Amino acid sequence: MKKILLLCTFVLAISTQVNAQDNTDFKKETVEFLKLTGAGEAFENAIGQIGAMVSEENKAAYIKEALGTLDRLYDKMANLYMEEFTQNEIKELVTFYNTDLGKKLATKQLDLTQKAMMFGQSWGMEVQGIAQKYN
Repeated sequence: MKKILLLCTFVLAISTQVNAQDNTDFKKETVEFLKLTGAGEAFENAIGQIGAMVSEENKAAYIKEALGTLDRLYDKMANLYMEEFTQNEIKELVTFYNTDLGKKLATKQLDLTQKAMMFGQSWGMEVQGIAQKYN
């Protein structure tokens, strides 16, 4: 009985270690994907904009500390994407974002999303006006 219990514990430990390694690789690939989409540049721009009021004497310390928060943000975002995409899908997305078309999309995506949000807000106001007409 002890041998069976010991064997089960050993198999569980090995499978947990293999799964953790797979998960680590999956997370690294997902973070790579996020950076390829232009998220990294957007975050760095946000750090610059948010810190615009920081004095020049404190700017370097601010930037260092703010950049230090990115790993936690990427970790949270990677978890979010890992819930929706398989590791193979993330690999395919990384491959796509490394193509010329993928790189073009990454450079334009943020601007397109912001413009689309403005269209959506305008549309929402239009529909709200229609709804008020029927109150």
